[in-house]
Amino acid sequence: MANRPANAGAHSAGPQQGTQQGLAAAPPPVHHQDYPRSRRAAAAQASKPASAIVAWLPYLIVLAGAAVGLLVAFQGSQHAGRGAALVGAALLVAALARLALPPRYAGLLVSRSKAQDVAGFAVFGAAVLVAAASLP
Repeated sequence: MANRPANAGAHSAGPQQGTQQGLAAAPPPVHHQDYPRSRRAAAAQASKPASAIVAWLPYLIVLAGAAVGLLVAFQGSQHAGRGAALVGAALLVAALARLALPPRYAGLLVSRSKAQDVAGFAVFGAAVLVAAASLP
């Protein structure tokens, strides 16, 4: 690009092949995937299936368990072990939920393959439980 003159633009090489007078054809209009094209499509999109709502439930349970564990741990140093144990237990519950539920019901607990998700949650949960056992 350093050898090109400053005024050399896209049309300096001459007319494009397959177009008239060197102008490229306008691209077709793009519609957003989630934008409904009609009222019927908007109504169908507004009513979510029950599986989409249920898919949030395991994630919310694990999130609530971890949040309660953190709140308990922040109550003071004498409660740090119990709080860390609750966080570790929440991670183990996440591993069990990911193992037992199909992907459409596991919701946000799904990030990789089932084996990797279960192993990750179980290893981190066990590690936090081991750390919690060493806390007062």
